[in-house]
Amino acid sequence: MTEPTSIRPDQLPATIRDYLAAHQARDTDAALGAFTPTAVVIDDGTTYRGTDEIRGFLSKAGAEFTYTTTLVAAERVDDTHWVAAHRLEGDFPGGVVVLRYRFALDGDRVAELVIAP
Repeated sequence: MTEPTSIRPDQLPATIRDYLAAHQARDTDAALGAFTPTAVVIDDGTTYRGTDEIRGFLSKAGAEFTYTTTLVAAERVDDTHWVAAHRLEGDFPGGVVVLRYRFALDGDRVAELVIAP
């Protein structure tokens, strides 16, 4: 990988933009469609592998809280690695956090997503 380059959010690949919109809308089926069948998602120290586990993650991620999400930054690392930073504000512990969604693409699908501060 190379040093990340800041980009406009609309310069993220369509797959990532579509995933982020579906995830924010809590549209599990549309969000799941962005992933390869063998994709891996890592969130809050838990790893989800494959379609069934990722479906479970998508259906419950943040469901116990009310929050708003604002895309505050985007980066291109290389042709297959991208980062989208979101600021979340809500009724979760701490109330505000910036999470970095680190994507690895395989063609036009997400092969890996790591979500961390």
